[in-house]
Amino acid sequence: MHPAFSVVFFTTATGAGYGLLALLGVLGGFQIIPPDFWLGFIGMGLALELIAAGLLSSTGHLGRPERAWRAFSQWRSSWLSREGVASVITFIPAGLFGIGWIFFGRTNGWVAIAGLLATCGAVVTVCTTGMIYASLKPIAQWHSRFTLPGYLIFSAMTGSVLMNALLQGFALGSKVLLAACLLLTMLGWGWKLATWRYNDRLEIATNANTATGLAGGTVRSLEWPHTEENYLLKEMGFRIARKHSARLRQITQLLAFALPVLLLVAAFSLPWPFVAVVSVIAAMAQFAGMLVERWLFFAEAKHTVTLYYGR
Repeated sequence: MHPAFSVVFFTTATGAGYGLLALLGVLGGFQIIPPDFWLGFIGMGLALELIAAGLLSSTGHLGRPERAWRAFSQWRSSWLSREGVASVITFIPAGLFGIGWIFFGRTNGWVAIAGLLATCGAVVTVCTTGMIYASLKPIAQWHSRFTLPGYLIFSAMTGSVLMNALLQGFALGSKVLLAACLLLTMLGWGWKLATWRYNDRLEIATNANTATGLAGGTVRSLEWPHTEENYLLKEMGFRIARKHSARLRQITQLLAFALPVLLLVAAFSLPWPFVAVVSVIAAMAQFAGMLVERWLFFAEAKHTVTLYYGR
């Protein structure tokens, strides 16, 4: 698949934003963190800005962005439509939670209920995003048991590391949260390695014969039905060199997993404010690494339509 930056940024930013929103809803709703004005203002502002920026960037990949609203009407059959509906609905309790926290200085009562509903909405929205890709049978690398859990794991991972950086900045961090960030990052690393291992060994049963329904020999394309690349090849037939893929995988592991793990381990023994600086660097490095990971997620996927072109 063609890795358009708008979609790469969308999946990375919304994943981190919804992960942070879910944690704010839980920790705030159960009064685990104080209803401090600046903590709520920066935390909710960062979460909602990441979500909004991601959703807006996704429209950049549309041929007619002004018609994006029509996608909401297909929620009965389209995971893309369900994602849009879920994302809009989630803004309602998230907005109420932010208003109660920031303007009324409370995270209990109805504000706590709004926060927990925002958490549920964030989880549901991430699930719908993952199902957009997991439901696509023509792309074997996505239509697997790794895709949906991967979206949830990476959202929780990036959201927790952002949450840790936020709380450490206010000197409210804890060893429990640091340990959770470390475990989630290790889990994400292991899941990504398992996904790559599965995809590299994937044997696709479909070939040119089964795609065309012809038998009795080997079907091959003599020439294309057009003289230059069209939409199908640009969007569905993107090819990446194996050496580039290997290098980008190394960069992903370094930025998204290895470096954050080292920084989070170091944070256990550092005093404030050094622990805050290290936590912020870990969050920034991980976000950059996840941008590379999402680019590879699209670039390494192969659509069966390319069989008609001898690929």
